[in-house]
Amino acid sequence: MDSSLIRNFCIIAHIDHGKSTLADRLMQATGTVSDRDQKEQLLDSMDLERERGITIKAQAVRLAYTASDGVEYQFNLIDTPGHVDFSYEVSRSLAACEGALLVVDAAQGIQAQTLANVYLALEHDLAIIPIVNKIDLPSAEPDRVAAEMSRTFGFNDSEILRVSAKTGKGVDEVLEAIAFLMEAPRGTADAPLRALIFDSKYDVYKGVIAYVRVSDGAVQRHDKIRMMSSGRTAEILETGYFSPEPLGGMALGSGEVGYLATGFKDVRDCRVGDTVTLDASPAAEPLAAYEPILPMVYTGFFPVEGDDYPELREALSKLQLNDAALVYEPETSGALGFGFRCGFLGLLHMDIVQERLEREYDLNLIATAPSVRYRVRMTNGSVVDVSNPSDLPDLAQVQAIEEPWVNLSLIAPERYIGAIMELVTGRRGTFERMEYLQGETTDSNGDSRVLLEYKVPLSEILIDFHDALKSATQGYASMDYSHDEYRAARLVKLDVLVNEVSVDALSLIVHFDHAYPQGRLLVKKLKELIPRQMFPVPIQAAIGSKVISRETVKALRKNVLAKCYGGDVTRKRKLLAKQAKGKKRMKMVGSVEVPQEAFMAVLSLDR
Repeated sequence: MDSSLIRNFCIIAHIDHGKSTLADRLMQATGTVSDRDQKEQLLDSMDLERERGITIKAQAVRLAYTASDGVEYQFNLIDTPGHVDFSYEVSRSLAACEGALLVVDAAQGIQAQTLANVYLALEHDLAIIPIVNKIDLPSAEPDRVAAEMSRTFGFNDSEILRVSAKTGKGVDEVLEAIAFLMEAPRGTADAPLRALIFDSKYDVYKGVIAYVRVSDGAVQRHDKIRMMSSGRTAEILETGYFSPEPLGGMALGSGEVGYLATGFKDVRDCRVGDTVTLDASPAAEPLAAYEPILPMVYTGFFPVEGDDYPELREALSKLQLNDAALVYEPETSGALGFGFRCGFLGLLHMDIVQERLEREYDLNLIATAPSVRYRVRMTNGSVVDVSNPSDLPDLAQVQAIEEPWVNLSLIAPERYIGAIMELVTGRRGTFERMEYLQGETTDSNGDSRVLLEYKVPLSEILIDFHDALKSATQGYASMDYSHDEYRAARLVKLDVLVNEVSVDALSLIVHFDHAYPQGRLLVKKLKELIPRQMFPVPIQAAIGSKVISRETVKALRKNVLAKCYGGDVTRKRKLLAKQAKGKKRMKMVGSVEVPQEAFMAVLSLDR
């Protein structure tokens, strides 16, 4: 198709502002999906996506649209996730587009992830079409939200489309705007092939299937391709596009979005961000690639049954084929045996991967408490990255421990400014700036909405910060964060000893000022979770050799005097002494089984 009639665009928005529903209406309005096959969130194909009502993986679909001037256009739509944990999916999608639909909820207005996505789109120099969605809601205030978008992003009110993706109102205007306001893809049809891989997945029969955006040239079945970064070659088994099901047998030309079945058996041979070219006539330079994905959160996955270790390794390798952000390496724990240290982009990402491992691969897992990656500067000048607290070197050899800090953006009504400031400063956050998002306009409660920006240690917002923020603001606040830098801090390793044996999987790296209250809360929580034994079980929190907190799980006691109904008291004392001696021997050889709930106790510690 003539590339001047192609429009590549994505939909960006905060979570739950209606991206997937708008994608459904666009497919329905263009006849891509028949009414018989239509269902809600059609592009959310994973069971987890449909159950949780969120988009996890970006999806591409081709739409054929005849505009009001009678010209037929080819639209390539990429539906993107909204949650901050999956922002890497958004950035990859934006690189394959020339335009973006910016969707904002008519009741909630601009949220933190909205700002982050707009900045990403501007970095990629995309044409943005602003849309106020959900105008059919009883609480909708489209004029207020439009004024907020005008002031924050500089749109004219006439540019902002009022849409209800649920009812279909305004969808035709969106399609017309895509056709006439977005630019056609830039590329040369007769130049050597250059296609950017923006996603990939693994197919048992066809190998790695690469989702590509062709910039220059064309590619078809049986072409021999070369990956420009790795140099690996393959013969294309199939080319095609999504509508929304894969349609094979179609060549892909300049400006088009589709897929290539490469036949590769290892996803590392076909990396996201690589450029595909023809082996016979390769391009001189690759396209601009993505920045490598850096995991933010690390946790250990251990099989409950040790025999399941090979199955866990195979399951992780298969999941990594579809999830480029997942990294893992083997690790051993004295308490839990053999497992893997896995890196994720956030807690939701971790939760999704764990649920997929348990559901799709029938594994029973123990997950350790999540931590971030610390940078340890040694006295000999070397630098060591530590993602597992048990790997922290001896403090005598450590010059400084640096932790990752993030730029935190919060948006909430102004009446919650005090509660937010108190919450963030309690997490060692430093205030950067505050900005009112509206001029004279206010929300339904008469409050202006405020953007607050802080710098905060990632470890402080990792576990329970989002829940605490929602509680402090009655659910009205939204947050977004991005990595900033590493900073030195007074950090210590908090060890947990159960029955005087260190449980490495419960170790934490915490700030010195928080070590005592954290240790106190942790041992109290573990006392409730660890079952009683026939002998007393001490639970201790320690920094190095200094114990800072202790609780004891009392022993179960059998009544050995039940049959003694009178008689000499020395007989009773002899039975009690024999029982105490047995308990002492049992404590020396007995082991305490720590339940899964104990490893996740750190997640529910109240601040």
